[in-house]
Amino acid sequence: MKRFLSAAAFFATLLIIWEILVRLNIWSPVLVPSPLTVSEYLLGAVRDGTLYDAAIVTLKRLVLGYTFGIVLGLPIGLLTARFKVWQDTLGLLALGLQTLPSVCWVPLALIWFGQTETAMFFVVVMGTLWSMIIATDNGVRSIPPIYARAARTMGSRGLHTWVKVMLPASLPFIVGGMKQGWAFAWRSLMAAEIYVTILSGFGLGHLLHYGRELNAMEQVIGVMFIIVVIGLLADKIMFSPWERFLHRRWGTQGK
Repeated sequence: MKRFLSAAAFFATLLIIWEILVRLNIWSPVLVPSPLTVSEYLLGAVRDGTLYDAAIVTLKRLVLGYTFGIVLGLPIGLLTARFKVWQDTLGLLALGLQTLPSVCWVPLALIWFGQTETAMFFVVVMGTLWSMIIATDNGVRSIPPIYARAARTMGSRGLHTWVKVMLPASLPFIVGGMKQGWAFAWRSLMAAEIYVTILSGFGLGHLLHYGRELNAMEQVIGVMFIIVVIGLLADKIMFSPWERFLHRRWGTQGK
């Protein structure tokens, strides 16, 4: 409760300082609107359904591409950890492409797929896949070799060892990779929605883009705020419980 109150007081103070600076004409309200103006836009967008519809469209795209990236990246990561040839080929490729900024995939997606949902899907998958491969590979390689030897002495062999021993032991790293993959996928999708204009659905990135086109800074800042809130909620609801469980399970939770 104390942590919640401290955080609430901190952000309330920031909003008050922001409002005071706007009222003192420290900067132009056209460029940096007041919190009240941003709040009015958000309330209006909620009432007319614009914000809700855009958030649903964006989250559907994100979940679809992110899930596919996880399903594809996990087995590839296991293969790169198991076989030297996979590590020297796909593992090296994943390491190199991981350093590529997410927005770089957008022009390629536009050329290959045009202004379509497939382009969105491709960009999100590329934002997720490489993080997942690297995290799974690192997780498996970080497992003490005695785990596998102990499993073999108890009769475990082949696929059973990987599914029952290696994969569970590497879960803390895999969850970390999923968390990082989510962040990269989220950024990738925002970049894609800003540059890819399709009629099948307008997401949060499109609202951000149109706010810039109309010079409506209250819309730009309001949508940015919603993007941050969704990212924080995803971390607290999806990943933090997993991380706490794994810390308790493996006895690494601090006091």
